[in-house]
Amino acid sequence: MSTVEATRSDRVVKTEDEWRALLGPERYNILRREGTEPAFRNKYWNNHDPGTYVCGGCGLPLFSSDDKFESGTGWPSFSKPISDDAVNVRPDDRFGMRRTSVECARCGGHLGHVFDDGPPPEGTRYCMNSGSMDFKPRR
Repeated sequence: MSTVEATRSDRVVKTEDEWRALLGPERYNILRREGTEPAFRNKYWNNHDPGTYVCGGCGLPLFSSDDKFESGTGWPSFSKPISDDAVNVRPDDRFGMRRTSVECARCGGHLGHVFDDGPPPEGTRYCMNSGSMDFKPRR
């Protein structure tokens, strides 16, 4: 069993008041209210260090720096998650457009959106909010 499989099964469930207290206003807005942050003015869009991006709500490993690429969008972009079971996706029809929302598989926190305009071979662009993640440098 992979680390992600083991930690994903330990669902994290909290009340909205508990999430607010744990996350603070900016992270709460992104992870629990599906907010976003400004392009090119967020913590990880230009991070090139090797390591792992983990959920800012529960610490689940989500993305590897090995799969990060420059999308030109101003948000951290990845070609794929660290494992197939690290994230869940669902339709997002807000704001009059059809998108696919990406959520942490363990706590359900909103991470960003996935698009089909990424690099080969996957062809996907996981466009994530820096505020939804923490970065753990590779040692």
